[in-house]
Amino acid sequence: MLRFPALPLAPFRFACLASLWLAPWLPAQGDATYRTPSPALAAIVEAPLTPLVSLSPDKKNLLLLERPALPPVAELAEPELRLAGLRINPATNGPSRETYYTGLVVKPLAGGAEQRIAGFPAGARLTSLAWSRDSRHLAVTVTLPSRLELWLVDLASARARRLTDRALNGVVDTPTWVDDATLVVSLLPAGRGPAPVAPTVPSGPVVQENLTGKRPARTYADMLASAHDEALFEHYATAELALVALDGKVSPLGLRGLIGNALPSPDGRLLLVTMWSRPYSYLVPVSRFPTKVTVHDRAGKLVHTVADLPLAESIPIPTGSVRTGPRGVTWRADAPATLSWMQALDGGDAGREAALRDEWFTHTAPFTGAPISQQKFALRASGVTWGDDQRALVTESWIKTRRIRTWLVAPGAPGAQPTLLFDRSSEDRYGNPGSPVLARNAYGRAVLLTSTDKSKLYYDGAGASPEGDRPFLDELDLATKQTRRLWRSAAPHYETFVAHLDPAFTRIVTSRESVTEPANYFIRTLGVADDAQALAPITRFPNPFPQFAAVKKEVITYKRADGVALSGTLYLPPGRTALDGPLPTLLWAYPREFKDADAAGQVKESPYRFIRVSPLGPLPFVLAGYAVLDDPTMPIIGAGKAEPNDTYVPQLVASAKAAIDELVRRGVTDPKRVAVAGHSYGAFMTANLLAHSDLFAAGIARSGAYNRTLTPFGFQAEERTFWQAPEVYAAMSPFNHANKIKSPLLLVHGAVDNNPGTFPIQSERFYNALKGHGATTRYIQLPHESHGYRGRENVLHLLWETEKWLDTYVKPAAKDGKK
Repeated sequence: MLRFPALPLAPFRFACLASLWLAPWLPAQGDATYRTPSPALAAIVEAPLTPLVSLSPDKKNLLLLERPALPPVAELAEPELRLAGLRINPATNGPSRETYYTGLVVKPLAGGAEQRIAGFPAGARLTSLAWSRDSRHLAVTVTLPSRLELWLVDLASARARRLTDRALNGVVDTPTWVDDATLVVSLLPAGRGPAPVAPTVPSGPVVQENLTGKRPARTYADMLASAHDEALFEHYATAELALVALDGKVSPLGLRGLIGNALPSPDGRLLLVTMWSRPYSYLVPVSRFPTKVTVHDRAGKLVHTVADLPLAESIPIPTGSVRTGPRGVTWRADAPATLSWMQALDGGDAGREAALRDEWFTHTAPFTGAPISQQKFALRASGVTWGDDQRALVTESWIKTRRIRTWLVAPGAPGAQPTLLFDRSSEDRYGNPGSPVLARNAYGRAVLLTSTDKSKLYYDGAGASPEGDRPFLDELDLATKQTRRLWRSAAPHYETFVAHLDPAFTRIVTSRESVTEPANYFIRTLGVADDAQALAPITRFPNPFPQFAAVKKEVITYKRADGVALSGTLYLPPGRTALDGPLPTLLWAYPREFKDADAAGQVKESPYRFIRVSPLGPLPFVLAGYAVLDDPTMPIIGAGKAEPNDTYVPQLVASAKAAIDELVRRGVTDPKRVAVAGHSYGAFMTANLLAHSDLFAAGIARSGAYNRTLTPFGFQAEERTFWQAPEVYAAMSPFNHANKIKSPLLLVHGAVDNNPGTFPIQSERFYNALKGHGATTRYIQLPHESHGYRGRENVLHLLWETEKWLDTYVKPAAKDGKK
């Protein structure tokens, strides 16, 4: 008979009683019922969403896109296949978890009654909206329970009708206008049989091999994993291209396969088609499968082969590395049918020394001659903003140095010396010139808006400054490179440029908001000083969060011990006064890497923006009596050749301490009642702060990665592999320091997280490590949720978990000098 030594009962009883006293609200481990937070927090989830808007190409109508509240978990639980980096609903043969609209309303900018678009099926989900270039029609993908359909909205009658009986294949491609009377669409193949059935008995093992060469890859989710996966992927992703006319006539093009997209040329005569093929990969997503790029006429006949690219499993790890061969192949927007693409000169390897990185090519139909080399670039070129033969903009950048340059080039003079317009750091928000204002040309394509004499461009930007963001509209003289400010947002409002209504820039459309006024759209007459006369309202959206009207918002600035300037947005509960004393506080943050300390210290918010509340962020807890410091900057700086992450932990702790010290100095915060929280890399930050400091009473970490050996070929902005910098990976992995975490930590993860590196196993293993070392911890896995959370019941439950965690471990006043 086996005998076991008796356990000491008194300590055991004490531990049990202590656990019950500390966490009386915790349900049994097997209790899987959804909970609801306090009414104030639940009301945020139920608040109606303000419609999104879309301006018609002729700028005569504003389309209001009505959005539903959070979908029920039942919607997320619909069938889903996760294949080759895609998430597919097999019932509809379209993407799963797609954002959709429930209604469309047309609002004339010139005034007059709104018109609701009628005719859609009851309960239909509306996605993939596309204006015809004459603004007379909208193409809309309608998602029904068992298929995707193409519908057409006639703006004049405000009615929608189904355009064809053929079902769409929406796995990758969406309907695109070829001209004002024709769309190119991907259809389900005619005569397609049933989906492949998984074998009950495998025919053999799953085998992967590498016989030659290095093939490092970041950690991707939802990859193919078996022959059956390959068969399913082919079944659902295979489509047939066709043209569809406004009368519903379908003209098949004879092109069938794994179609990535079909882009019409500006003159509508040709189609640029991207298709994928075998061999597939179990390591990288579909975008890196063998890819063929071809040009076809409107009958489907092959006109030209642009590229036939092999499987790209061996793209080097350093950020800025790219696939070799033509990339970003597209049409020149200001010409009838000219192709444009970039091509690497450095083997696509950002880790290789090279004087020149990229070459830019164009090729004009009928593609009889060789492609024309337009320019070569010392940095990685990202694309072209077209204007005309004398004016186009090309941007090149290099992540390692944060350098970004914008060139003015003349496509009509290949090889001519380009003019450097901007040469700056991508980290420098204060020096950001903004983005060029675009206008539609005769082809309906967006091109550079120029002055009448072609000597000037127009730029709009965020207007970052030490006093916060103040959006602007500038005129740029191309000869002198000097700017003239046409307009700038002024306190106490935050106003952004949306579109111009006339070539002279006398009237523009703006979006305008304040701390207590939600964003609405206006027509602003420039040059009129009095806003009462300058502004004509287009929309009058109500405030969806009136309970936040009395919340105090302030952008605060402070410094880290090493002198780095920091900032964040502080929110205080309604009615709070200095007489109320210090509050329990929640810090919600996300660290970022910088090469320059001055840039890291730049203010990145506006004190005048509307308090826009997400149930997934920290602001709901202002109504629960907490001070909230949202997005306090947590810069990780590596100047010169230094790598930011070599000093990740001390910099992180120093930034957190500086934030708390400032809040204490202001009399806002009780330093013994502060929680830290974050999502994704913010969750990673949270766990590290609890492991390496005693600053916080509790932490909440959502959908993070905690063991960096599971992302061995780099993560976030870290380019070095685990084998190149094992000490950095070890120091930064909170999993390795689970034994040091003493403050209570709430872990949350979506059950089907698709973000690279943040697989649910990260939270599962971290929870096990914490539990094994006696930490106070709780792990919540939200059913059917991806990296971001959407299900109504899940979000309500998340708020309940967070509220109870904070109320238990942070809100109560500390006793006996302890947290």
